[in-house]
Amino acid sequence: MSKISKIPHRLYLTEDQMPKQWYNLRADMKDMHDPLINPATMQPVKVEDLYPIFCEKLAQQELDAKTQYIDIPEEVLEMYKIYRPSPLIRAYNLEKALQTPAKIYYKFEGNNTSGSHKLNSAIAQAYYAKEQGLEGLTTETGAGQWGTALSEACAYFGISLTVYMVKVSVEQKPYRKAIMETFGSTVIASPSNTTNVGRAILKDDPSSGGSLGCAISEAIEKATTTPNHRYVLGSVLNQVVLHQSIIGLETKIAMDILGEYPDIVIGCAGGGSNLAGLIAPYMQDKLTGKANPRIIAVEPASCPTLTRGKYAYDFCDVGRITPMAKMYTLGSDFKPSPNHAGGLRYHGMSPILSKLYHDGFMEAVSVEQTKVFEAATLFAKVETILPAPESAHAIRAAIDEALKCKESGEVKTIVFGLTGTGYFDMSAYTSYIEGTMTDYVPTDEDLQRSFSTLPKVPEVL
Repeated sequence: MSKISKIPHRLYLTEDQMPKQWYNLRADMKDMHDPLINPATMQPVKVEDLYPIFCEKLAQQELDAKTQYIDIPEEVLEMYKIYRPSPLIRAYNLEKALQTPAKIYYKFEGNNTSGSHKLNSAIAQAYYAKEQGLEGLTTETGAGQWGTALSEACAYFGISLTVYMVKVSVEQKPYRKAIMETFGSTVIASPSNTTNVGRAILKDDPSSGGSLGCAISEAIEKATTTPNHRYVLGSVLNQVVLHQSIIGLETKIAMDILGEYPDIVIGCAGGGSNLAGLIAPYMQDKLTGKANPRIIAVEPASCPTLTRGKYAYDFCDVGRITPMAKMYTLGSDFKPSPNHAGGLRYHGMSPILSKLYHDGFMEAVSVEQTKVFEAATLFAKVETILPAPESAHAIRAAIDEALKCKESGEVKTIVFGLTGTGYFDMSAYTSYIEGTMTDYVPTDEDLQRSFSTLPKVPEVL
């Protein structure tokens, strides 16, 4: 790649420079994460076990630990070109405001109607469903970004979609629901009376605000009881991590053009999809010994999966009908605070990221939401983009690292993921501005209650 003499504020790759393959991070992991477990047999999941739930191609991608690069279908590339490649931006104004010698870059994924990175996997999953001849899909959504992205993709490929949206998010973000419905999706507040799982939860707690685990259970039940339908998920799964690798691949190409290599790579972490996508090529460098950048996952203190969770087998949903994954988890029964962490309120973390974190290849920090919105507000003022609350977790950590450089005088290059925009999160910003926002951090006793419900899994040979 040719270098340029002056680093611009924004660098856009050309369509020809956009990656034509996804990168499968698992292919370079010397120590693989433990296999998914079928709760019916208590044995490692076989690909055919997943066919009743997922599209066949997606099920195959889920269990593929050997293929290093997977071709992106031409139809997916064509839709990617509507909004990709996304820009790599030098945060000159933020650097100036912080008076830091650090060089700060961010990869902006909010330049599409969903306002987030979620569309990268939504397009792929809708395409494979269409290719298989399915009539419809079901899914869950927390903050609404994934539901919006999948609604876009399903409308594009002509597939029906039912979205179970966490009830507290429906109440906080009614216009997210309206956008999904504009694209033709059916949106149901979860827990609901439309599924056995939802009815059971409401019977136990009629005022339940819901959780991602609950919404997943409802979406899977709907998919498995509706002919020619399948379920799709927007984070956590290996297939999603694969699709999101386009974020990091584009970032690395752009940084190479600039003659830069990050000392620190930062991403917000809920289920792990955007973080895994951003860090993929840099984690590859760590795994293969080519370089050793610091990689930092940032999560909400209200849902501290990596920093305070258990590394154990757990169900991915409240209804306990999904395969069990070895991951950092707060327990599938964990009830997250109805705060503004949005899509970062999932109880578990990607098995890939969990294994890499457990083996010391990355770090994790948790931050309170008032500090997150302090960072978000500063960023909006100086960089003119209103960040999503999820993204602002990464901004918080990037600012903290840049301030450390200010204290030490070190010149470090920092890259973080700006996963989306916050234009549907104005109630959260209003709460922060008016001083009514509070910080919730679960106690050890709170966490122990959900830890006590973790499933007992025999050692897998």
